[in-house]
Amino acid sequence: MSIPVVQKVRIGAYIIRQMLLQKLRFPLVLMLEPLYRCNLHCRGCGKLAHSENILNKQLSVEECVNAANECGAPVVSIAGGEPLLHQGAPEIVNQITKRKRFVYLCTNALLVKKRINEFSPSPYFTFNVHLDGLRERHDALVCRSGVFDNAVEAIRLLTARGFRVTTNTTFYDGETPENASRLFDFIMSLGVEAMTVSPAFNYENTVDRQQFLGRSSTQRLFKRLFEIGKDRNWKFNHSRLYLDFLAGNRDYKCTPWGNPTRNVFGWQRPCYLLNAGYTATYRELIDDTEWQKYGTGKDPRCSACMVHCGFEASAVMDLVKHPFKALNTR
Repeated sequence: MSIPVVQKVRIGAYIIRQMLLQKLRFPLVLMLEPLYRCNLHCRGCGKLAHSENILNKQLSVEECVNAANECGAPVVSIAGGEPLLHQGAPEIVNQITKRKRFVYLCTNALLVKKRINEFSPSPYFTFNVHLDGLRERHDALVCRSGVFDNAVEAIRLLTARGFRVTTNTTFYDGETPENASRLFDFIMSLGVEAMTVSPAFNYENTVDRQQFLGRSSTQRLFKRLFEIGKDRNWKFNHSRLYLDFLAGNRDYKCTPWGNPTRNVFGWQRPCYLLNAGYTATYRELIDDTEWQKYGTGKDPRCSACMVHCGFEASAVMDLVKHPFKALNTR
């Protein structure tokens, strides 16, 4: 099973509770960015253009915990930047998991060996390790040799220590279904819990804007990839309906409030991927953002987006309302 039963049950109960309360907009995953500083300079990163002054800023442990409490999402994804550069990362994880929230710490794994003893295994805590391709491709995308091998070593160390481990793969232009399938086979051989996958988003400030997949290219890639993997034991940290969406078999509108973002600037409008300003509080984000202005066909920046932080919540809500749709995935 890709996601533990206790996590599925708790998230499902949370969603049903929000629906019974007739809440129009509510979060599923808090995207928490305690810092933008990173120890890599990846080609597809949208954060490299920030000044040193911004890169030196960090949210305190208290600010991170307050954001999780203020938002109330059952899942918190701690990203960045590289969150293991934050000295308070273990305490952030401890404080949030203590409140029975599921935490995914997204890391390039360069600091895992150094900091692993500061963390403890928990059913509420997962290391989410980036692997964007097999050795040559991954190292080319992160612009440093040896990063793939280090990540693989870190995954093996983490699983041996009893941690929950998932991987996070972002696909760029030039990826082939055959190579992607070999990557998935390899990841599954490492004994991870599941894989998170997504096409890359074309950030305005990224170093190389020619490397991103369009919507039709994304659909072709995933359609063929899932055909190859039909009889393989691939486990994904996604709803089946989102995977069907990636392959072009379903169409969803974006649900940006499903994954609100808190970073060093505040609460980011309207989502993790776009920057249309910030608010001081989560309530301001929800109540004062002009949500109708964003999404495919509305904002040109959204035209090719199929990223899970925008569409997974749409698929999950569809699945909760129409559970039998899961039996009709392709």
